[in-house]
Amino acid sequence: MPRLDPRLCILLSITPLVIADLIDEEEAAPIDETECGSTNHWKENKGPGERQNDLVSSLQVLGDYQGLLTPPQSVVSAANQAAAKAMLFLSGISVGSAYFECINMKDMPINCSGNLRHLIVEACIARNLLDTSAYFWLGYVNGRIDQIPHSVPTQVPGWSSFMKGAAFTPIMIKALVSSPASRYTYIHFPDLAELEKVFEIAVKGSEDEKISAATILCGASLIRGWNVQEHAIQFITRLLSPPAPADCDGSYSHLIGYAPMLNVLIVGIATVDCVQIFSLHGLVAYPMLSYLLLLDPIGTPGMVVIWFKLKVPQLACSLTPICEVFGSCVPNVSWTLPTGEEISAHAVFSNAFALLLKLWRFNHPPIEHGVGDVPTVGSQLTPEYLLSVRNSHLVSAESIHKDRNKRRLSAVASSSYPKPIFVDSFPKLKVWYRQHLRCIAATLSGLIHGSQVHQTVEELLHMMFRKINRGSQSLTSVGSGSSGSSGVVNEDNSLRPELPAWDILEAVPFVVDAALTACAHGRLSPRELATGLKDLADFVPASLATIVSYFSAEVSRGVWKPAFMNGMDWPSPAANLLNVEEHIKRILATTGVDIPSLAAGGSSPATLPLPLAAFVSLTITYKIDKASERFLNLAGPALETLAAGCPWPCMPIVASLWTQKAKRWFDFLVFSASRTVFLHNSDAVVQLLKSCFTATLGLNTNSISSNGGVGALLGHGFGSHICGGISPVAPGILYLRVYRSIRDIVFITEEILSLLMHSVREIASSGLPREKLEKLKTTKNGMRYGQVSLATAMTKVKLAASLGASLVWLSGGLGLVLSVIKETLPSWFISVHRSEREGSDGLVAMLGGYALAYFAVLCGAFAWGVDSSSSASKRRPKVLGTHLEFLASALDGKISLGCDWATWRAYVSGFVSLMVGCTPTWVLEMDVEVLKRLSKGLTQWNEEELAMALLGIGGIGAMGAAAELIIEQD
Repeated sequence: MPRLDPRLCILLSITPLVIADLIDEEEAAPIDETECGSTNHWKENKGPGERQNDLVSSLQVLGDYQGLLTPPQSVVSAANQAAAKAMLFLSGISVGSAYFECINMKDMPINCSGNLRHLIVEACIARNLLDTSAYFWLGYVNGRIDQIPHSVPTQVPGWSSFMKGAAFTPIMIKALVSSPASRYTYIHFPDLAELEKVFEIAVKGSEDEKISAATILCGASLIRGWNVQEHAIQFITRLLSPPAPADCDGSYSHLIGYAPMLNVLIVGIATVDCVQIFSLHGLVAYPMLSYLLLLDPIGTPGMVVIWFKLKVPQLACSLTPICEVFGSCVPNVSWTLPTGEEISAHAVFSNAFALLLKLWRFNHPPIEHGVGDVPTVGSQLTPEYLLSVRNSHLVSAESIHKDRNKRRLSAVASSSYPKPIFVDSFPKLKVWYRQHLRCIAATLSGLIHGSQVHQTVEELLHMMFRKINRGSQSLTSVGSGSSGSSGVVNEDNSLRPELPAWDILEAVPFVVDAALTACAHGRLSPRELATGLKDLADFVPASLATIVSYFSAEVSRGVWKPAFMNGMDWPSPAANLLNVEEHIKRILATTGVDIPSLAAGGSSPATLPLPLAAFVSLTITYKIDKASERFLNLAGPALETLAAGCPWPCMPIVASLWTQKAKRWFDFLVFSASRTVFLHNSDAVVQLLKSCFTATLGLNTNSISSNGGVGALLGHGFGSHICGGISPVAPGILYLRVYRSIRDIVFITEEILSLLMHSVREIASSGLPREKLEKLKTTKNGMRYGQVSLATAMTKVKLAASLGASLVWLSGGLGLVLSVIKETLPSWFISVHRSEREGSDGLVAMLGGYALAYFAVLCGAFAWGVDSSSSASKRRPKVLGTHLEFLASALDGKISLGCDWATWRAYVSGFVSLMVGCTPTWVLEMDVEVLKRLSKGLTQWNEEELAMALLGIGGIGAMGAAAELIIEQD
């Protein structure tokens, strides 16, 4: 899961970049195209625009919400320094950046406590979105400073002394790694001279200096250098693709000379946080509607926009040649780092390959759905796709869009490898990838006796199980019984085959298959199997990827006998399995999900499919340290996916085994196990969706959702930090973890529509239960007590429709929206809904129609956009035209409807009103004859004004009909 640093990256780096683009877009519209190359966000000859004024107003209002602004502990110091900078400026005290590298905030004569708003303002100032007039905002600082402490060292290791020419000593390097560049600058945009100097050292320095410079770039400047993050990423990407010499034969063999620096860079960016940050910074150039829609106080849809464009393809392009080259080297090629550590070609290859696979997300199930006009995620993030996206950035400067971030992506792509790169250029990777696909598609076959692969298999088996092999016998012919091996066997490097990593990876599936078969037939004990697999993974860590691939395929086939997790042959989960299951029940219960069929393990023996048992046994042999983290991050998601797909209670068993090893991961593991319930029980999914609506609309008195809104839907995380046990998990968070694995998305659509209409009835009755409502139903003047005002009801109806559309879009993307518009909604209007007729009145029917109208338009807006800028918009005329034809035919009397007439009228008028007011481009794409029929039907309902507005934006072809309507009205 994304952690704190990626979230701060979104807040303090991505968001200012997006705002800068929006302001640029507004201000550059009337300016000649030749001016777009400027790096300055402001135009000297223009005053602040509307968007910039909105930014100022928003940040000023943000100061009223102090409860939201408390900084995380890790950035308190940065927030305090941001506040101190403003105080010093207002006090007329001029200090340089070196001062903040030396001063302790506790030595300041006044309280300089800062918050997140100070960091946000500094991020905006650094990108020239604001100026220092923000320091004068009311309540921005606590006061002014008359004097500053004088007991400050004249020179300390840091960026300031580094720029003045201080020596590149270990103390200096440590200081530069731990502190981001350009944090304390007083200029209006980040000074890149600091990072440029480091980059120059990485290119031209000695071998030790190159390694140190690479370490610095992967340090705080990357993780928390919010003002320069995208530039740190660009420098790292360029260093991962060092230029080839003029006499290079095109084989990328020159990369071997850069092995130490490349390894430092790869390890430095391999953490989950860094991968997230890399991804986020590539996602700045393309706007995509987010999953959730917020409503402003007056009910106008205010869409939360996340700007997404894959950056990882460029990183994948840099890693692919590294994998190809170092995976082809024999392991006796090695390098010694300044720390004395020795790295081999296998190590460099494994680190690069593990990172490449994380970008590819090869261990995610293919049923994951994409959003927007993209294919399924599982089929999208293939090596071919990543390289094709990267190649698409290689466009000429003349033809590229004016968007600054697209120009940046193109510049980064061109600076690494200026020509398109394809998978065919990397034959070793291509062979492995094809083998990976074959392993998933069918049982393992094709090992030819006496071939090179067969010889490699024999050598690896002998290395892994050397204590139980006798003479020339291979593992497949060893008799029953075991050696009683109880741990990792002492390494004997003489038994390790001196083969390139690619050759070893080609043999690994056959090795694992032979070992698992031997274990299934009793010729190898489970402990020996786990130890042998760990030896293989230690020898070539990248082999873990192929092991994952094999186990994933074999678990899905279901042909292996179960393994009894009894603590004798296999590790036992008994120590805390009941505790895990009890916590799962509590999580579900507090989220509003009650599944009586969820049974505890009791006295029945805990079993796992044999490949899954072997996989989890292998993973728990890893130490939980930084060195193992990047490989556990590769295996962990696959293990979770496999366990979730197996029958209950496989996932609780896996969670129990891992919580015994890593107690601090208990909350996360139990949470992951709890979501598995929804993959096996459709009723649980329905209850979860209902909880999402109830929490968002605040329709009950439960403490988790009484206030309603997005805060109740998404909550504030999960964990055992609440006194008395684990805190409730917000239903929206749980659904975000579940939706990718739900297979019947059509069923989800029907349930969402049903819950939307149920929510409307609840809104109309103020959320009161039916028994209480009947008692308060009427008075002598015919009004209902407990009923909300129409304006309040409409606000909640819009919120319910927004949630429903967001859930549909999130669950199935473009395909599901198409199904909703073309099939689900027409079927709903044709069908008779008895539940809606029971106890309903005109208000409920009308609100239901408006809810469906908002729901339909928002689904369309998510899928197609409101204009024609996205490729998905090309599908809009056909789908929307079919829907409007249905509306027109029903208005003409050609289709018999089963729904309430008030619901139908509210839907048609609401849908047309939203199109006219919010999506006029849609109307222009429609057939004029259909628009005329719609306007005629609206006129019959005395909706002449709406009919006229529809024809008025319908294009030239609708002008005649509009004129006729005017004449008729006169």
